[in-house]
Amino acid sequence: MSLPTLNALSPLDGRYAAKLSALRPIMSEHGYMHRRVQVEVAWFIALSDAGFAEFKPLTTGARAYLLGLVKNFCEADSLAIKEIEKTTNHDVKAVEYWIKSKFEARPELQRAAEFVHFACTSEDINNTSHALQLRSGRDQIVLPSLDRILLKLREMAHVFADTPMLSRTHGQTASPTTVGKEMANVVMRLQTACERIAAVKIMGKMNGAVGNYNAHLSAWPDFDWEAFSRKVVETPEPLGLGLTFQPYSIQIEPHDYMAELFDAMARANTILIDLARDIWGYVSLGYFRQRPRAGEVGSSTMPHKVNPIDFENAEGNLGLANALLRHLSEKLPVSRWQRDLTDSTVLRNMGVALGHATLAYAALLAGLNKLEIDERTLAADLDAAWEVLAEPIQTVMRRFGVAGAYEKLRELTRGQAVTAQALHDLILSLEIPQAEKDRLLALTPGSYLGLAAVLARRV
Repeated sequence: MSLPTLNALSPLDGRYAAKLSALRPIMSEHGYMHRRVQVEVAWFIALSDAGFAEFKPLTTGARAYLLGLVKNFCEADSLAIKEIEKTTNHDVKAVEYWIKSKFEARPELQRAAEFVHFACTSEDINNTSHALQLRSGRDQIVLPSLDRILLKLREMAHVFADTPMLSRTHGQTASPTTVGKEMANVVMRLQTACERIAAVKIMGKMNGAVGNYNAHLSAWPDFDWEAFSRKVVETPEPLGLGLTFQPYSIQIEPHDYMAELFDAMARANTILIDLARDIWGYVSLGYFRQRPRAGEVGSSTMPHKVNPIDFENAEGNLGLANALLRHLSEKLPVSRWQRDLTDSTVLRNMGVALGHATLAYAALLAGLNKLEIDERTLAADLDAAWEVLAEPIQTVMRRFGVAGAYEKLRELTRGQAVTAQALHDLILSLEIPQAEKDRLLALTPGSYLGLAAVLARRV
């Protein structure tokens, strides 16, 4: 670990820096600058094709050069923009000046330099850049990470579809299930959450200082600027941005889609917190063992320990992610009058929220991959919980009209240690068909599973 990493205020750029290498180019300030250059270039090229006498269509070579500025954008370019910002004290203007500096020795582009950032407010560039960042972060990092967890959980649902496990409603013994069915429950919840994340339309606006195309119309009053803006926003990359057009805004895009996206992510994270806590509990009960890693230490003083640290790490980082995501979703749609700057500093923490979530997804998957079933412990727990068969016995009794069925089983089993023999004695005394007696006598806690295995295999 380098000294700068040790001095990092955020563990995302310190202790966990190496684990976020895929997210950093997308959600960092460098990633933000990259997207700003992309937006400015797309707008500039589109203006050249708008039919204005003052800005003729760019040559093929000029277009290729401009698109190359985007494609080949690197950290040195970001540093150059930051150097310009020392003078401008304005980050978007610094991007504009950097692009214009790249026109030197290119007369065609120099003649058109004043069309860089033409009629745009900073937020036209910023909101679309944030949108591009979020789309990449969602599609390249968040959803693939969640898909890997889903794949693992679905595998576990199928492999352990028939593995019986004692349920524990309210922490007490309850009707048995299977390990696979419990994984299947999470698969279905998480799959729905992922679909909602993927369905959010990522939006962008390019309509000027207060959303009315004022500056645009002052230059060309008869031009359809709204249609032009829509085309730039919705045309696929690289000539457009490939976003969904936002037709109404103040100076800033309303950020409602961001709130929707962050809420959807938080819902998925909450499902995973639930899973992490349950697995932690099953490890504690001995239902799962964890494969130890060579050289790893579980405790500084207790050599025997193999702690569920991956699930604890996941739970902690999911909580941090959700705290940020919920603040983002509550704060961002609120802006005083036509604009205030409270969203600007908050938006710079989108990568922090996604960073904690990304860490959590990796930790959770690592933990799931270490798990092994302890079938002996599962079987022993089931064999010590014959009281759970009170449910099927009283249900069959009710089918055949035995009066007070529920009450009789409650008297025999509630709050008491119940043996197989006691239940069998009761079954033998019942006035029900012999075939039903035989079926109940054959039942064990480990075979009383309903449709658990079928449901587990269906996901």
